[in-house]
Parts: sequence; structure tokens; C-alpha cells
Amino acid sequence: MTTPLPRITDAHRRALLTTRHRLTPALRAATPEEAAGSVLALHATDPASVYLSAAARQSEPSVGELERAQYEDGTLVRMLCMRRTVFVVPRDLAPVVDAAAARPVAARLRRDLLKVLAEQLGWDEDRFTAVERVVADALTGLGEATAAQLSAAVPELSERIVQAPGKKYEARPKIANRFLGVMAAENRIRRGRPLGSWASSQFRWRPVEPYPELPAAEARAALVTRYLEVFGPATTEDVKWWTGWNLTETRKALAETGALAVALDHGTGHALPADLETPAPVEPGIALLPALDPTSMGWRQRDWYLQPAHAADLFDTNGNIGPTVWWDGRIVGAWSQRQDGEIATHLYDRDVSGSGLKAETERLAAFYGDVRTRPSFGIPLERRLYDGTA
Repeated sequence: MTTPLPRITDAHRRALLTTRHRLTPALRAATPEEAAGSVLALHATDPASVYLSAAARQSEPSVGELERAQYEDGTLVRMLCMRRTVFVVPRDLAPVVDAAAARPVAARLRRDLLKVLAEQLGWDEDRFTAVERVVADALTGLGEATAAQLSAAVPELSERIVQAPGKKYEARPKIANRFLGVMAAENRIRRGRPLGSWASSQFRWRPVEPYPELPAAEARAALVTRYLEVFGPATTEDVKWWTGWNLTETRKALAETGALAVALDHGTGHALPADLETPAPVEPGIALLPALDPTSMGWRQRDWYLQPAHAADLFDTNGNIGPTVWWDGRIVGAWSQRQDGEIATHLYDRDVSGSGLKAETERLAAFYGDVRTRPSFGIPLERRLYDGTA
């Protein structure tokens, strides 16, 4: 007789999520490093998301403390890695992420850019490598610099390529941003402090020391183990989607984690032994998470924390999620910052409207201060909240 798999219900998963991801006031972190570690890494495609994700999980969030962690102490590191996406990663995990996810991305980006430069500008591998050395030397001399400043120091970065030739949206950009992006993915340079406010996307670049090279298979297993510690239980498809790996790499990494096969309310998943233990009960609370928050984007299969009927309101056509309201491990609404700084909300579940929502919107508005942000992509419900039509 076949032994049935251990079962983990949706309610159990939501309790794990609430506890591990600090989505209730009693469990908020003291430091941005603790906040980032609780979700493995902070999503950083939109610069503001880093600050808003950390603030949602901290008892006393501070822009200055997060800047210290990123740009002074280096305890949080900005990297292009999983799914060709920018994340802010705890320093102790950065070498693992580099070997498991960033280096394959870097190799692909380098190959794609070199092909374009060879076809349009006559570059070869030697020319590419030589320019990399010149950029690294220039940045060492400057200490830190914007792409424009580096282009002034290294004229090759101002060369232009044609994108989408013959199309209405044909463009002729300088190669600087793509070239520097490759060097960053290769961990030769890193994004430093931005110009302007903490929500700015115009970063300075600075030189860095490369990480030690770990064996890729070993690093993938270590990364998936950490993922399951934070996001488990999870399906194979969840892990494959979150990492951006192929199915073979995903299955091999999972096999090295010591995870157990478990029955979920939505299919079969993988869980570390600790996941089978019921978390200690905590008082639920409202959490306002920004667009692309790591909790919202942590799984490919989301029915256990998001009703499918609401997905069209909250996601764009590329699968990016907007700002969300959470309660007791599930998405119960959305929010937007309006032009005057007001935090406007819409709840699907009216039963949670009196459960600290007003206090949490005021806390978020105070953190924003005079800064105004919007997601870099269009979300239907967020737009309606912003315009006052929701």
C-alpha cells in the first residue's frame, strides 16, 4: 500500500508566509538586513520597491538605514540575477546568487550584446574585453560615476546601435547602458547611490571586488534550500519560475535540498521538514506591499493566497503585480499613492476594513514624506485608485 504524502493545507501555508515574511506588526524587523533576509531578497526593478518592501516589514523603517546597508556597509547588494531581474540580496547570500543565477544571466547578456556589436559596429570579443578593461580603469579612477560620466571618459560607450530598424519605434541608443549592464551582471561593477531621491532610477556605478567562484550546481542547491526556507512549501513550477532555470537544473537542485514531497491543496510540492510543523499563532495585521514585492512574486502558482478572479485587476500583461493589501497571509485588496500623497485603498474583503488599515496607510504616507512614486508598469486597479475612479 502506498504511504500517503504529508499534507500541508493552504491555511498552513498562509500561516508560514505571515510569520516568515513579517506581515504582521508583532513580527516586524529591527533592521533592513533582517527585513531583506526574511524574504530572501528584495525586488529592485523599481527602485522604490526596495524601500517600500523593507518599510512594510520594519517596526521603525528608515531611508537612511537602508542607504547605509546598500551604499556604506554593503550588507545588502544590488544584483542582476534570477529571471534577469534586479534584486537586493543579503551580502552572505550574494556569492551563492552570483554563481547560481547571475553568471548564467551575464553570459547570455554578453553573448547577445556582442552579436549586435559585431553585426553593427564590427566589434569582436577582443574589442569587447579591451573596452571592459578601460571602463574598469576609468571607474577606479573616478571612484563612482553615472553612465553619462563614464561615456565621457570612455568614448566607445557613446557609440550607437539601431534597435527595431524600419519600425515606427526604431531607436538608436548609445551602447553605454547595455554594456554597463553586462559588466554589472559579471560582478565587475555595481550600482551605487542614485542621483536624486531614494525613488530615483539613475544610479552611479562603482567598482567592486568579484565574489569567489562557487560550483554552479552546489550554488543552485544552496539557493533552492534558502528559497524553501523562506517560501516553502513550493511546487517544482514555482522554483523553476522564480529562479529562471530550466526544468533539469530545477529538479537536480531540488533533489539536493533534502526536501520532502508533500500534498498541497493545489497539487504536489516540496517542503523542508520544518515546514510540516504548525507555526505558532500570531495576531494578523494589515500589510501594504509595493508593486513587485518579493512575497507577491514569490510563487508561480498563487491561488492559495490570491483569488483568481482578482488577478486581472492586480497584474499587467507581463505578469508583474501592483501594490497590494495583505491580511492573514492573503491578498485582500490594492493601494495607490495619489499625487497629493494620500494612500488610497480598495478592499475585496470588507471584513478587514477596520483591522488597522487606517493606521497602516498613515504609517506608509509618513514614510513617503514628500516623495511620490508610481509602478513603472500599468496596473488596472492601481490606475483607478490613482485617478479616484475605483
